[in-house]
Amino acid sequence: MKNRLFKIGLCGALMTVSFACSQKTETTAPTLEKDSATVAAEKKKAQDQEKAALPKPYDPKENAELKIAELVKQAQAENKNIMLQAGGNWCIWCLRFNNYVQTTPELKKIVDDNYIYYHLNYSPDNKNEKIFAKYGDPGKKFGYPVFIVLDKDGRQIHTQESGVLEEGKGYSLEKVKAFFEAWKPKG
Repeated sequence: MKNRLFKIGLCGALMTVSFACSQKTETTAPTLEKDSATVAAEKKKAQDQEKAALPKPYDPKENAELKIAELVKQAQAENKNIMLQAGGNWCIWCLRFNNYVQTTPELKKIVDDNYIYYHLNYSPDNKNEKIFAKYGDPGKKFGYPVFIVLDKDGRQIHTQESGVLEEGKGYSLEKVKAFFEAWKPKG
């Protein structure tokens, strides 16, 4: 009888253990994915750090109309075209483009040999509305940076949006070089 009770008890215990083990337990492992707000905040922080490290070529206090008049005289004397890079120190892509040209010897040489280069400011402090209106307000159409090419006499000969010059998170050497080569002075 003891043996029989032992077997019944053992069988009951095994059934209880078996039943307990067969039940699904919902445990949530800590998720490795970050929520979209965290990802966005980290991306903004990285972009702000990058922006802080880049040179700031735009001068919101400068009178662009007077400066461009001076540049036309210089361009005539040096037989160069004028490259207006419109944008502002607030614009990461504007700062990236400036840095890319300044740190890529092949591009810097083309620019230095063929253009008088000017960073035409557009910012809340100084929108240079009169100048932008003169050139057809390209920033409204294309965003920033946008490039306005003037001949040595100050006539607008081309407007270039920058998106087509991009590649990944930067700019394409071939595309930027082709753009600069296409609009340098003829002859």
